Amino acid sequence: MQAAELKVLSGNGARAAVLELAARFDRASGHKTSVEFAVNPQTRAKIEAGQPFDVAILNPPVLDALIKQGRIAAGTRAVLGRAGIGVGIREGASKPDISTVDAFKRVLLSSKSVAYPGEGASGKYFVSVVERLGIAAEMKPKMRPMPAEYNVEVVASGEAEMVVVVASRISGVPGVQLVGGIPQELQTWIGFTAGVGSAAREPQAARAMLRFFTAPDAAPVLKAAGVEPFVE
Repeated sequence: MQAAELKVLSGNGARAAVLELAARFDRASGHKTSVEFAVNPQTRAKIEAGQPFDVAILNPPVLDALIKQGRIAAGTRAVLGRAGIGVGIREGASKPDISTVDAFKRVLLSSKSVAYPGEGASGKYFVSVVERLGIAAEMKPKMRPMPAEYNVEVVASGEAEMVVVVASRISGVPGVQLVGGIPQELQTWIGFTAGVGSAAREPQAARAMLRFFTAPDAAPVLKAAGVEPFVE
């Protein structure tokens, strides 16, 4: 297969895993991959507006909607994995106890500021959790909705004390450590699926990429980046 230049449009949730797998794929195949990240709604809008791409990596409902529109080839749909919602704090800070609902609630209430994605599935879910816990009024002045490309990084810079986001997004961000997942009673799972664009310029290389991303050798890479492999 001749070397190809692949364009990937991806949601932010599995950023670290996608970057590492893409780099490994390029080394193994000789192809050259560029990845453009945004929250899922923005990525979907780019695709619907006709932005060229070879591979899309998105949450299952978003990818499936694009398959129905005929923008992603149905037969190429692949499940990469899933991740739960996690809490991140500055590297070196002592990890708070978030093991129970009451403990997590106390940590939120005692925090000075909590960042979360202003758009995207995990941010919307976190807002619903705060409401479910009955602390929306107390948390309002502490909540920091952030752009997708910067919602974890604000913890490293000191602009927010902690971040609540899909746990895999915290992986690989310098200066930020994962405390752990939120309590199981409050937990949800964010899935990561991929597909080849119906108008892909490099369909063969794109299909090869998805085979690489879902091969057994990809599982340790996904796990290391906070993604539970191949589960939807």
